[in-house]
Amino acid sequence: MSEIPSSAADSPPVLLRVPPNEAGRDFAVGDIHGHYSRLRAALERIGFDPARDRLFSVGDLVDRGPENEDSEHWLREPWFFAVQGNHEDYAIRHVRTGRVDVGNWRTYGGGWFLDLPPERQRELADCYARLPVVIEVPTPQGIVGLLHADSPVRNWDNLADRLAHRAKPARATCQWSRERLRLRDCSGVAGVRAVVAGHTPVDEPLALGNVYHIDTEGWQPHGYFTLLDLHTLAAWPRAVVHGSPA
Repeated sequence: MSEIPSSAADSPPVLLRVPPNEAGRDFAVGDIHGHYSRLRAALERIGFDPARDRLFSVGDLVDRGPENEDSEHWLREPWFFAVQGNHEDYAIRHVRTGRVDVGNWRTYGGGWFLDLPPERQRELADCYARLPVVIEVPTPQGIVGLLHADSPVRNWDNLADRLAHRAKPARATCQWSRERLRLRDCSGVAGVRAVVAGHTPVDEPLALGNVYHIDTEGWQPHGYFTLLDLHTLAAWPRAVVHGSPA
């Protein structure tokens, strides 16, 4: 695998480039939020084969659901990859800096983490801190980029430099921004086949230009997990809707 490290020599990569999958399929899934049994059922329905297929999470592995600590077990699987979402960012900052509004975080499902013993909090935060902020997946039709919220660049070719030299604002956009959806911005991102994101819930998978939003709230009783085939950009169980400017 090819990695672009963060600025600190001992830090994990910010951008991870995985090798092509020559054997099977690659899927992306939206925010999981501690609902791994529900996700496993969705994978079974599409015939996911862990010996051949891979699954890429756009982050928010935890909070809100009942199976948050299962995230650690899934991250050990060789077929499962994830980027850091803003909820992983909550956990990392809480342990490493203490600069988190814990009342706000608890409102959004972080109580399970806050109520853990400090040593267990450190173990999980270290696990999430090893995740990249961006993953690139090669497909026969070109690179597909995965991040949690939005691209900090309009041309993907500039992403590595932005993450290296303007790391803090770039990471904030990757993990927290909702502007593209708010503005119904269909301009897309040049230099990449597609960008796949979660973070902001949508009723059905939505493409604004070549940016695909797939958090269809599989963690909610009324929602479902969207599984996006990264080779074809076809979505299951509902087709992608291609948006138009507001």
